[in-house]
Amino acid sequence: MKTSAASERQTFTGHPSALRPRLLRAIAEAIESEKVHGKAMRGDLRLNEPMARHTSWRAGGAAERAFFPADLDDLVVFLRALPRDEPVHVTGLGSNLLVRDGGLLGTVIFTHWALREVRLGRASASGGELCAEAGVASPKVARFAALHDLAGAEFLAGIPGTVGGALAMNAGCYGGETWDIVARVTTVDRTGVLRERTRNDYEIDYRHVRLQAEGGRRKAERNHPSEEWFASATFRLRRGPGAESRRKITELLKRRIATQPLGEPNAGSVFRNPPGDFAARLIEGCGLKGRVIGGARISEKHANFIVNLGRARAADIEALIALAERAVKEKFGIELEREVRIVGEA
Repeated sequence: MKTSAASERQTFTGHPSALRPRLLRAIAEAIESEKVHGKAMRGDLRLNEPMARHTSWRAGGAAERAFFPADLDDLVVFLRALPRDEPVHVTGLGSNLLVRDGGLLGTVIFTHWALREVRLGRASASGGELCAEAGVASPKVARFAALHDLAGAEFLAGIPGTVGGALAMNAGCYGGETWDIVARVTTVDRTGVLRERTRNDYEIDYRHVRLQAEGGRRKAERNHPSEEWFASATFRLRRGPGAESRRKITELLKRRIATQPLGEPNAGSVFRNPPGDFAARLIEGCGLKGRVIGGARISEKHANFIVNLGRARAADIEALIALAERAVKEKFGIELEREVRIVGEA
């Protein structure tokens, strides 16, 4: 396993525990143990990794440690080597993530660097399966499906994140939702155990996915570790002319360009749409379109987007999020639910 010397030399301004000798020693000992069993890690472990480089908002603090696995097998070996009390965060393209300026304790695992395979699965006269690992960008799945005359995945072209992120939140746009086309998934847990699951294992709703409850307790709490992440998905799609799918993808992208501030760093929709309404309409109704705090602004093009004007701190973005929540609650009596994840220390 490679350790980035450049990152080690950086001055850590967030958490002094980034260089915790005991924890690093424990990881090193686990690495050596895995080598003995013929499973040496091949990925890249970095210290004090600036998360602004890895999030679409281009803001925020550093992660104590960042691991870029070589592939799924490498990820499994790494997870098995980590101390049990080490906090773990998994991310893809960081398109739905805000890391506070004080940084992030623990290890961040980046799937986009490794879990990038997309291929065809089983086929029939009426349709076929498409298999994609969690680090694959969602638009790539849409294009790959169209290339092979499979229809139903076109909406994924409008989702800026990865397959793993789309699965985790049931991402969707323009009438389509991720879990509508999922046949089964493979997950990996905190101890490196792989499992195959179906949609019947999950509670699935609008921008909501979690393991089913059993007897008043979640399966994850009773039978499995609570930290379990998506490693891949198999999508079941119908047959359809690729030319028509490509036309739909083109039209969808034109709509995105016309209505969203794609030229500025952003994280997509900040809030979920309330039942029967739109978060953007409510925020705009509060007169907040164009409101600026520090280096961040509520987009003048789409009020449910917050953009980085080039110098934003995570605190600026979070302040605008809180402002929108308060204003909508006071004027409309509606509590907005966040679609983005906010992690780390202020």
